Amino acid sequence: MADAALFEFLHMEMVAELWAHHSDPGPGGTPLLTLLRQIFSREHRTSLYAVLGQKMSLSVLEGMGFRVGQALGERLPQETLAFREELDVLKFLCKDLWVAVFHKQMDSLRTNHQGTYVLQDNSFPLLIRMASGPQYLEEAPKFLAFTCGLLRGTLSTLGIKSLVTASVASLPTCKFQVVIQKT
Repeated sequence: MADAALFEFLHMEMVAELWAHHSDPGPGGTPLLTLLRQIFSREHRTSLYAVLGQKMSLSVLEGMGFRVGQALGERLPQETLAFREELDVLKFLCKDLWVAVFHKQMDSLRTNHQGTYVLQDNSFPLLIRMASGPQYLEEAPKFLAFTCGLLRGTLSTLGIKSLVTASVASLPTCKFQVVIQKT
């Protein structure tokens, strides 16, 4: 139980730290920053830096999750790595991996049998503390980026290249869409 709380606190701190750096980087910097200063007024630059910073933060969180997912996938028992079907791999993610990370199973798994899977968690642990009001709905994506990377990294270790996105219609329910990249 303590490890779940530690993971939640660590995750919240990662998100908070990455979101704390969305201001004007100041004088100097890269040629791109110099060009932005010449083209845009200070007001426009501040909002542009915020948008670029948010996208960069999401990318960093997703990358961290990807690496953790790879590490988890590398520690799987060898018999687990012998899945024959994509659907079996996704079932493994919904049951075993989700229990290992979040101490609960995913609530549902749906597929169109054409390489697209939707995994739904009706009480996603990293969103439960935000579920007190709809005003937090727009903040949810930054709390899902790490988990998208986690899923993608684990799938990568299992030999499946994928694109993973997340959506939230109401807190704390979230859906992860996994699109298998055919080569």
